[in-house]
Amino acid sequence: MDIMADHYVQKYQEDGYVVMDGLLTPEECDQLRCRMAEIVDQMDVPEHCRITFSTNHDEQLKTQGNADYFLTSGDKIRFFFEKGVFDDKGEFTVPREHSLNKVGHALHAWDPLYKKITHSPKVQGIAKNLGLQSPVILQSMYIFKQPRIGGEVAPHQDATFLHTEPLGRVMGLWIALEDTTVDNGCLWFIPGTQNSGISRRMVRTPEGTYPLTDFIGREQAYDEDKFIPTPVKKGGVVLIHGEVVHRSMPNTSDHSRHVYTFHLMETKDTHWSPENWLQPTEELPFPALYTE
Repeated sequence: MDIMADHYVQKYQEDGYVVMDGLLTPEECDQLRCRMAEIVDQMDVPEHCRITFSTNHDEQLKTQGNADYFLTSGDKIRFFFEKGVFDDKGEFTVPREHSLNKVGHALHAWDPLYKKITHSPKVQGIAKNLGLQSPVILQSMYIFKQPRIGGEVAPHQDATFLHTEPLGRVMGLWIALEDTTVDNGCLWFIPGTQNSGISRRMVRTPEGTYPLTDFIGREQAYDEDKFIPTPVKKGGVVLIHGEVVHRSMPNTSDHSRHVYTFHLMETKDTHWSPENWLQPTEELPFPALYTE
């Protein structure tokens, strides 16, 4: 099934991102949200893993247990929380369904509904229209952007965290399960920055050392005036080139901004860095996107 006309391909190649309406129906969006509500209701998170998710390196890796929980989440379904949702005894200070920043990173592998959506004919059609010959699914996440407390995601490039040689072999699909607006934290992009390379990489440190990851290089300073907001209607998708600079602002509204997102990599003539935090495992090699 084809929703990607030629002008979308051209815009993606020129700007590093493109928005397309109608990847999912409203009913499909509601099904994904209902299924996630069930997953959250059933979650049993060990006390030491009730961590706050942050893109800040130091906050993310405060303890070795927290770091290990993150680094070993690539083939599991795990839970990452917003700031201030636990008291000093580790008890929830808000309803548990309002506590989460995201759930990741293998929904696409272990939950039948998310697997079906990830491998859908529409998604496969998008990849084929972009010329991907042998794409695999690297990771998947459900992002909540909770009302009033959903935090900012700082400017970044996905290739900082998902590094390939050559660069440019990773693409994100960011699916709006609700309308995303400027008020509730839509994405903002600097068009064309996918052509500028990267200045920072997150890498695993040598085994037996701490912290378990570190950064090589520094994030560039970006001109705030160059960021363009990108609202998306419920069921729409944003295709995100791995090197395009993007961000999201805090959710200042009374409404959530639920999103299902996953990353693809073209494996043909591509080297996946063994220094990346995310690695395939015996339990879950990166699954091929194309299915019969």
